[in-house]
Amino acid sequence: MEYDFPYDTVIFLENSTDNFSEESGDFDLNDFQEACGGDTNSDFNKIFHPTVYGLIFILGIVGNGLVVLVMGFQKKVKTMTDKYRLHLSVADLLFVLTLPFWAVDAAKSWYFGHFLCVSVHMIYTINLYSSVLILAFISLDRYLAIVHATDSQATRKLLANRVVYVGVWLPAAILTVPDFLFAQVQNVSSSKFPITDGGAGTADFRPICQRIYPEEKSLVWTVVFRFQHILVGFILPGLVILICYCIIISKLSRGAKGQALKRRALKTTVILIVCFFSCWLPYCVGIFLDTLMMLNVVPVTCGLQQAVDKWISVTEALAYFHCCLNPILYAFLGVKFKKTARSTLTLNSSKSSQKVTLMTKMRGQISSVSTESESSSVLSS
Repeated sequence: MEYDFPYDTVIFLENSTDNFSEESGDFDLNDFQEACGGDTNSDFNKIFHPTVYGLIFILGIVGNGLVVLVMGFQKKVKTMTDKYRLHLSVADLLFVLTLPFWAVDAAKSWYFGHFLCVSVHMIYTINLYSSVLILAFISLDRYLAIVHATDSQATRKLLANRVVYVGVWLPAAILTVPDFLFAQVQNVSSSKFPITDGGAGTADFRPICQRIYPEEKSLVWTVVFRFQHILVGFILPGLVILICYCIIISKLSRGAKGQALKRRALKTTVILIVCFFSCWLPYCVGIFLDTLMMLNVVPVTCGLQQAVDKWISVTEALAYFHCCLNPILYAFLGVKFKKTARSTLTLNSSKSSQKVTLMTKMRGQISSVSTESESSSVLSS
């Protein structure tokens, strides 16, 4: 699943074919993409996407599941950072749970019906946006904790306990409205282009789950939602992350005290910035360029179209890998979390062994009691 962008293009093209004519001066993008080897990219995606989605699913379940497990077993009051980590891991965990559906859809077709089509779209969207917005909240919390350490405790508590729901989960939930309105299952040609120069051709049809916009406004809807994703899902949180961490770096670079700790904090901060932009920037550049090509702002050529399609397919997977990196970057790099994880796992294993020992003793006692009762009954008879 390419988060509606390449698929939105397909739906737009299919719904808009009848609107193109020689008199209007518009060209038929279906024929153009067919001539440019659209089927080759489709064959690539059938193998590439299920493989990558499966890997992300396994890594995301293990990493984020461990974070949720460890945070859930903490008996002490969670810090603001811990609360954000828990929010982030829940968002990423729900996100990766949708990937098996898209893997099957990419490899074969959509087998899961209309209700699951809408539901999976909405879950996918709400957690895709929320995870990125939570990263912005984490960077803002780090900024307040380091730059305004003496007088920011009340503000940080307010952000972590109240504002995070209004600033993250509410906007993410609102952004699922287009999924509720437009996501549906539709049968499309497996070869995408059943019409040939010789007339109507025959083609196999398969169901797909995608946002399908009204014909007369397909291009407008597609462009609007693409720019919405770039703005809300990358530019705004990216600016918050970049500004906050740059100020943090500047703050940590000043002064001579605790140089070893400062160097470590600076290194971690730089890693966080590089990973975020390395994961999301290539994908957003790809869909931005593809949108400009749809609007005829950038001249479309066969080679460019093929390159952009392949770029989006590959960078999309790179962007999704960020949900696997989050547990490492925001949890496992912390010494406190590693200690908590060890103690939690050790405690759980010790509790399990104690339960096994207790059950064994109880079975032994029950066995001996039953034997004694049987013996007594035999003697009494």
